[in-house]
Amino acid sequence: MKLYKAYAKVNIFLKITGTRDNYHEIISRFMRVNSLYDELSFVLKDGDEFKIIGNFSCTTEQNTIYKAYTALLASINENCKKLLENLMKKYAVHVDKNVPAFAGLGGGSSDGATYLKMCNEVLHLGLSLNELATVGLKVGADVPFFIYGYDSANVSGIGEVVEEFKEPLLEFEVFTPSIEISTPKVYGIYRENFYAPIDGFKTQELKNTSSVNILKNMSADEANDLFKPALQEYKELKNHYRHGYYFSGSGSSFFRVIES
Repeated sequence: MKLYKAYAKVNIFLKITGTRDNYHEIISRFMRVNSLYDELSFVLKDGDEFKIIGNFSCTTEQNTIYKAYTALLASINENCKKLLENLMKKYAVHVDKNVPAFAGLGGGSSDGATYLKMCNEVLHLGLSLNELATVGLKVGADVPFFIYGYDSANVSGIGEVVEEFKEPLLEFEVFTPSIEISTPKVYGIYRENFYAPIDGFKTQELKNTSSVNILKNMSADEANDLFKPALQEYKELKNHYRHGYYFSGSGSSFFRVIES
């Protein structure tokens, strides 16, 4: 069966703009990491139960691929539902996992998005990218970015507003310390000790600035509001930080641009 690539992303910048209920609203530049991806495919299996084959530390029910399956089931008509259920009785989702978990690289979200696109293509469901993104948002805030497949995009709201940003794709060196970071915990510390949302003028300025210029003119903690809270909660992160690197998402990955 065909192999589908689920790419990682880095956050060139990530700034908090406010709160919405229990969520934090953000403005962030997501950029695809072309050299780092999981590979997904459908493979024949025995038994009727939903099956994911791959190196995951979570249960099937906690996996974003399974969550994407249940979200898709809830969003399509009866005829399409039957097609999807029959597909997953016959096939397992095989995942060659290269993007580390708990890393701020969107690996789980990318897997979920890629699975939705696979089902749409294989079953000829005819869902538009906007419709798939709406389903994806029920799975996770980062999923819509991966549905659209842009090289680079400004992502705002709680992740549901994805606007393509046209610029050359950069090449990254990424390293991920083996520290499992809890995103809710980091956001909680941010809200408690570091809460300082940026205003609309600053938001607009960041949205219009190229990724190269952001990385040239901002330090790691200026570019990502979650870096300091993550350092406060996970002291050992400090031992892994190297000068000239930036922090992706809520961590624990660091990245820098490879000059071509």
